[in-house]
Amino acid sequence: MRFEGKIAVVTGAGRGIGEGYAKALAREGASVVVAELDPENGERVAKEIEAEGGHALFVRTDVSSEESTAAMGEAAVGELGGVDYLVNNAAIYGGMKIESLLKVDWDYYQRFMAVNMNGALLCTRAVYRSMTKRGGGAIVNQSSTAAYMGVGYYGMAKLSLHALTHGLALELGGRGIRVNAIAPGPTDTEATRETVGEFVDSIVATMPIKRLGTVDDMVNAVLFLLSDEASFITGQILNVDGGQILKP
Repeated sequence: MRFEGKIAVVTGAGRGIGEGYAKALAREGASVVVAELDPENGERVAKEIEAEGGHALFVRTDVSSEESTAAMGEAAVGELGGVDYLVNNAAIYGGMKIESLLKVDWDYYQRFMAVNMNGALLCTRAVYRSMTKRGGGAIVNQSSTAAYMGVGYYGMAKLSLHALTHGLALELGGRGIRVNAIAPGPTDTEATRETVGEFVDSIVATMPIKRLGTVDDMVNAVLFLLSDEASFITGQILNVDGGQILKP
């Protein structure tokens, strides 16, 4: 119950790793804002949290929209009393187009970056004042080991989250808000199977720990970074990747 009495926002919490984050925070006592674009899955996750004895609020949220993210922040304050924690998990990943930087459709590229790059900043801007009023808090941005690999626009967006994490850690530290990120390696989710399923075995074969990551692997890392156990940690990128980024 590390988060009893606290309020957490998790974006993209309607499935996969984000769903895992939301449910784990609720199990440890937090009231959770399920900030999700898909109303069917967002409502499902909130109802499942409530059915397990937790407290959750679904807010339909488009993280690429300043208006939508501001409304999410206002709902968190109005319905739950404020925000202590933010997990910027939402991203276009499952089923994403695999195109080169030189040939990707420009409208798709702009939408992709609006969600995967700008969304974390817009959500932070929507809640940081509430965090400050409540005495501080913590933010975790969801990056990826793709940030280190030059993997097209997906890698670009994730690498930008590292810079955002560093910049926000500097800007928000004086407000008592810590900002970190995790960079998952290949993780056993539906989205990974949709996007890189045919390459998974060859990727795992190159890793020191020869298995896919699990949702629980990511949950444990994020809960640590949000908790008071990490009270002297900010501006860091934690690779949760089975050693994938190590080069033999």
